[in-house]
Amino acid sequence: MSDQHYLLCIETATSTCSVALSNGQELLGMRESREPNMHAAAVTVFIQELVADCGITFDSLSAIAVSKGPGSYTGLRIGVSVAKGLCYALDIPLISVNSLLAMAQGYLSDNDDLAKKTVLCPMIDARRMEVYVATFDTHLKELEATKALIVDAESFDQWTNKNQQVVLFGTGADKLQQLFEGNNKIEVVLGFQNSAAHMIPLAWQKFKAQNFEDVAYFEPFYLKDFVATTPKKMF
Repeated sequence: MSDQHYLLCIETATSTCSVALSNGQELLGMRESREPNMHAAAVTVFIQELVADCGITFDSLSAIAVSKGPGSYTGLRIGVSVAKGLCYALDIPLISVNSLLAMAQGYLSDNDDLAKKTVLCPMIDARRMEVYVATFDTHLKELEATKALIVDAESFDQWTNKNQQVVLFGTGADKLQQLFEGNNKIEVVLGFQNSAAHMIPLAWQKFKAQNFEDVAYFEPFYLKDFVATTPKKMF
């Protein structure tokens, strides 16, 4: 069995468009943009540039990993479509990674000195005061499954009442700073960005376990149905 296992990770669940290439758990390179609505134009270009710059060919890839959601309906569709297309063309497996779990992994990798009782709440913005959220402990054990939540001042009392520290981060957390201002049990981390690099350890675990998706039938985890809006008529 080859010692080289190249994994291409694709993250398009939020406004960030990000791709990363690893050999096992080792990050080899990354391309990303935080400009809104760039996914369709950028993701395939980023992939081509990244593979070329890392000095490998597409035939060298062992698997494609994609952020499966929750998140932006359009972003997820684009990312999953590209991932499935590559898997079909290259005849390699597809790996899916929960977007919120990858965020928690990324936050932990930069903050390894957290108190043991800390509760991690990665959040992706929905609309108004609604977020997509899941909760994890500092070992990435899921405490609460992914859900849509309309946040109010009491939303995290189940943790803070137990004297646990709660950390909110991600695009959904950025709008909550004022709501929890002065609450020393809840930390709102501003500016946290999704990245395909966060997916690498989780994708590598699934690759080793051969925990793959059915390429033909896999669909993103939208959490909520897409609702199209009709522009108002102007007279």
